[in-house]
Amino acid sequence: QVQLVESGGGSVQAGGSLRLSCAASGYTVSSACMGWFRHTPGKEREGVATISRDGTTRYVDSVKGRFTISKDIAKNTLYLQMNSLKLEDTAMYYCAAARCSSTVYVPPLAVGSFASWGQGTQVTVSS
Repeated sequence: QVQLVESGGGSVQAGGSLRLSCAASGYTVSSACMGWFRHTPGKEREGVATISRDGTTRYVDSVKGRFTISKDIAKNTLYLQMNSLKLEDTAMYYCAAARCSSTVYVPPLAVGSFASWGQGTQVTVSS
């Protein structure tokens, strides 16, 4: 059974940092395409970053240079390092995964690209 469990969210002041983690079971992160999405009330779920099996990444423009997606194969965990946080980064953050046969395919920042989702972890950035 596939399970994705996020952690690491919290409250932080603008300019601060947080690292989100997503522990995977039922998938091995080495065989899956994975991503981070976020959602705020009244808006559609937004793709933040995705990563291919071989570690190639894709980011939404608003987080480029500030966020880094990575994975630890030994720990079977996906990460999102978030630096220089802004008020507009406040959201519920979700981990997502999909089985990918290609090692080089980098999923688009689209909800439909992923089959499995975690329950989310809240990130709140204050001034």
